[in-house]
Amino acid sequence: MNEERICKSYDVKKLSKGDTDKILNLCSKNILFYEYHPPFPNNKSIIEDMFALPTGKEYRDKFYLGIYEGDFLVAVIDLIVDYPKSGVVYIGFFMMDISYQKKGIATKIISEMVDYFKESGFIKIELAVDEGNKQSESFWLKNSFVKTGKKIKNNFSAYLPMERMI
Repeated sequence: MNEERICKSYDVKKLSKGDTDKILNLCSKNILFYEYHPPFPNNKSIIEDMFALPTGKEYRDKFYLGIYEGDFLVAVIDLIVDYPKSGVVYIGFFMMDISYQKKGIATKIISEMVDYFKESGFIKIELAVDEGNKQSESFWLKNSFVKTGKKIKNNFSAYLPMERMI
């Protein structure tokens, strides 16, 4: 996967430990998300997320990316390719800076990513939203994702898996 081609409207770069302050700045403004997905982020938790892998996957399958406008971090997205099976892209995390929200920018970014994934031969995108987080759920429903009907319990509530065929 060529992460630089994922989004045509913005620059896309791999994020590293050196970017944690920028990531924390973006995440810490999104208070509503952390009401449904505790705990509130810190540098350590961001680094843990940056390197977290599901069982059976390798770092070459993970893309923890920043979407930039110039030097400004607009969004963060965590992708795992060919997970949970071949031909699927899993979005583990997607968050926009609050100053870019409610302007159609996130939808444009997701649309461009879907186009890229389709061109790259993927057939489906999967993700999960936190139960009760209507803002996240509405966003993904608006972007043609559907709930699978499953519910995965976690330490604070449950995840609601969603998917989109492409």
